[in-house]
Order: sequence, then structure tokens, then C-alpha cells
Amino acid sequence: MNQPIKKNVLGTGVSVVDYRSAVDAIMAAAKASRPFSVGALAVHGIMNSVLDSRYRYRMNAFNMVVPDGQPVRWALNLLHKAGLKDRVYGPDLTLKTCAQAARDGVPVYFFGSKPEVLAQMTRRLTAKYPALKIAGQQASLFRHGDKAEMDGIVDQIRQSGAGIVFVGLGCPRQEIWVYENVARLSMPVIGVGAAFDFHAGLLKQAPPRMQKYGLEWLYRFIQEPRRLWRRYAYLNPMFLMLLAAQFFRVAPFSDSGSAPDHFENYV
Repeated sequence: MNQPIKKNVLGTGVSVVDYRSAVDAIMAAAKASRPFSVGALAVHGIMNSVLDSRYRYRMNAFNMVVPDGQPVRWALNLLHKAGLKDRVYGPDLTLKTCAQAARDGVPVYFFGSKPEVLAQMTRRLTAKYPALKIAGQQASLFRHGDKAEMDGIVDQIRQSGAGIVFVGLGCPRQEIWVYENVARLSMPVIGVGAAFDFHAGLLKQAPPRMQKYGLEWLYRFIQEPRRLWRRYAYLNPMFLMLLAAQFFRVAPFSDSGSAPDHFENYV
């Protein structure tokens, strides 16, 4: 199967995909035991790429970057006439991929978050999808890891019999982890952000109407104002200004980035 087409949004290649084509691409790679890196970017992730050329380099090396936020979908439609009718939201992509993996008998692995979150999430997922095979899970240690530690985690995943890995370390840590390790894992590796907390029932998702109109950021801000106010007060307006600049061709947005000059990882 061909790799999904990417289009430039502020210098980051975002894939023109819907849920069906995204899941199809993931499952094709899983069945072929082929490394396949997947990221899910909302405005925060796109702006990380704008502000950090090393992060942009990593994201543009991904096989597929789905438009996780409605504003990113709107940007694809505005700049490139993509015609996408919905975003590809990381938590929903997780569920849809798990559902297809259950139907196809492909085992999955979860890396990241806390032990109690993983335990609650896997209980809920197996209740929802009784045929889902969970090959294993590994909580994060919430710090930088050395190469030996990462080798151990990668070996553990490979030996588990998993066909797909979901990574929930938060942006940008999970994207760094996927970039550093996907080539050593003969399977899709998917960064899914807060999906683990949502599916464990520890965080509430925004109501569907707020999600539809791109107001999920407001819902999350109300939940976690101290942690998120700087992100939304600074990055959201900047995204809109830069999007206008790209639309009117006021400024170029290079997709080259800068190659990371050292190993960086998180456990």
C-alpha cells in the first residue's frame, strides 16, 4: 500500500487521510511486519514544529501524520483543498485501530503513562473489544533514558509478539521516542497523546459539539488552566497568524528542519 500523501502546513507534512484510510495504512504495515511511524498533531504539535527545527525534522520523517485537531484539518482544506470532512483524532484513532486489530487478530502493545492508567485502560479496552489481544504494556519512568534502557524496552516489545505499538508519553516526548525507535520495531508505532488517560476514564473528553467546532482546547483549558494557559494564549494566535501568512504566500515555510545531532529519548 502506498504511503498517505502529505501536504505542507507551516512546514510540517500532514497526511491527507480520514479514519478509514489511516487505519488501513496502519493495518497494512502491521500485517507486513513493516516499520511505520504515526503521529497525531493538533495546533500544539504543529507549533512545536515551527519553533523547533529538530522536532520538524523528526515529524517530516514520519510515515503518516494525521490531522488530530480541527484547525489542522481546516488548514489542510484551506491551503491544499484536501476536502477532509473530519479530523483524525488520536484517541478515536486508537479505538478504531484496536477494533480492527481485534478483528484481524493483531496483538497490540501500550507504552507510556502510569501503571494504574494502563491497568484501567486495558481493562476497559478488553471489555469493549473482547477479541483484542494485548501483548504487553510498559509504564513510563518519566525521565530521560539512556540507550541501554531504550534497548531493553524495544527488545521487550519485539519479544512480546505485538504487531502494533501505541505510545502515550505526551507531545513532544512521544514523537521523539517514535522517531528514535520505529526503525528497530518491525511494526506500526503510533504516538497518541492523552488517549491513555481518556480511555482509562481519568480525563473527560470535550462534548462532541465542542470537538466539531474546534473548541476542544477551551474545554481542556477549563480542566487544566495552570498547565495549559501559556500554550493556548501564545500558540493558538500565532498559528492563525502564520496560517494566514502561508495562505497569502507572505512567507515560505520550509519542511527541511535540522537533523538531531544526538540521541534523545524518554522512558
